[in-house]
Amino acid sequence: MNTTTKPQTTSTGLAALEARLREDLAWLELPSPAWVPPRFVEGERVLDVAIVGGGMAGLAVAAELRMLGIHHIKLFDQASAGREGPWVTYARMQTLRSPKQLTGPALRFPALTFRAWYEAQFGREQWDALNKIAREQWMDYLRWYRDVLALPVVNDTRVARLEPRADGLWALHLQSAAAQAPSEVRARTVLARHIVLATGREGLGGPYVPPVAATLPARFYAHSSDAIDFDALRAKRVAVVGGSASAFDNAAVALEAGAARVDMFIRRSEMPRINKLTGIGSPGLVHGFQHLQYEWKWRFLHYSAQSQTPPPRDSVLRVTRHAHAHLHLGSPLLGATIQGDEIALDTPKGRYVLDYLIFATGFHTEIDTRPEFASIAPHVRRWRDRFNPGPELANEELGASPDLDLNFAFQERAPGSCPSLSRIHCFNHAASLSHGKVAGDIPAISDGAQRLARGIASMLFHADRELHYAALQAFDKAELFGDEWVDADAATEVSHPAVTSEP
Repeated sequence: MNTTTKPQTTSTGLAALEARLREDLAWLELPSPAWVPPRFVEGERVLDVAIVGGGMAGLAVAAELRMLGIHHIKLFDQASAGREGPWVTYARMQTLRSPKQLTGPALRFPALTFRAWYEAQFGREQWDALNKIAREQWMDYLRWYRDVLALPVVNDTRVARLEPRADGLWALHLQSAAAQAPSEVRARTVLARHIVLATGREGLGGPYVPPVAATLPARFYAHSSDAIDFDALRAKRVAVVGGSASAFDNAAVALEAGAARVDMFIRRSEMPRINKLTGIGSPGLVHGFQHLQYEWKWRFLHYSAQSQTPPPRDSVLRVTRHAHAHLHLGSPLLGATIQGDEIALDTPKGRYVLDYLIFATGFHTEIDTRPEFASIAPHVRRWRDRFNPGPELANEELGASPDLDLNFAFQERAPGSCPSLSRIHCFNHAASLSHGKVAGDIPAISDGAQRLARGIASMLFHADRELHYAALQAFDKAELFGDEWVDADAATEVSHPAVTSEP
């Protein structure tokens, strides 16, 4: 188990690293100067790009857009500053599951890596001794990343509704908590040319809870992504539904909080043991997946979903070291009823009486369930709209995935129904079937951010091509002044040697 080590040279080390980063960027002439022509509506500057989500994915995209000279951007996140993403909210593992050496959102800048940040504070020996990155420490790194790059995140602000406009722009209707009075909500609208949905694992949908939960009052259960009062579960009988890493993390926290008993109910009769996708992880997969034919994309992710990803060994041992933890394989839920202040849970192997139920059952990707996307959901083409994998490869979750173009943008279900969909970019878990695992997971987040930012840069230039052509024609900064040479043929008197020829 990792614990956060106290820095040895906090200010000096980070100050030196930040100076090195500034020098690296200066040598590369980055960020590039702003080049996107400003656009105004009713005297207000239109954002070139609005990013919904200020977590790791949103920060990486914003950083790369800035590197490419797209500076008029803003990120909006409903969390308070420093609490974006899952790391200090519903993520309950002790350490990250990714190996420590992965470069994450560093965008190929060595001085932006977690390793550089860590060694600047704790030294090389501590890095060598580190097993995996502590979850809270990763959040500290992302806070530093945001600050050192001066990324413009607007916190405590949620997008209540997206609205397409006749002029091709998008209106983001925002609701912000007032700084002085958090209970007061301030509504405002901003306009943007492009929108990036960097909404993480939740993607376009939300937490999935099986139908059996419909019979239960809300006080008896939670989804693993909810804010759960684990202290209130002391001396209680708790059940966790699911066999994912998140299921084991939540079971472990309940046990560590003093739960009297924790039962885990797993549908499968055997636990998956091999993370199949890691076996083919390579730049080939990162850059080649997006160009595969529909059938091959589906086959890869369907096989991965069927094989499932095993929870980390450390997460499992964190649970099984407790004698009052009980794992039930081959135990899907058949029903749940309330008996006084208790839940009676039925599985093929018997009935279990408990006090509280946690569903670690993942997320769905149905965009129709999100009110802020109501104006676009009917127009978004899903994979099920244009691809039929056949009964052997049927998968409802994959079918609900948006069918994205090469710029991560939505495509219309009915051509012409909402042309400006091409300027909303889905950079979250829902992009996996179209682009591979490049829009949310640590290993390839930089590659995904660079792919998306370059696509947006191309689209912005194309949209303003007439303005750029006019600027080309109007450009008049001379590099030569006309006094650098004399045209020999333009002299008023030129003496030519006589030309003779032999008869």
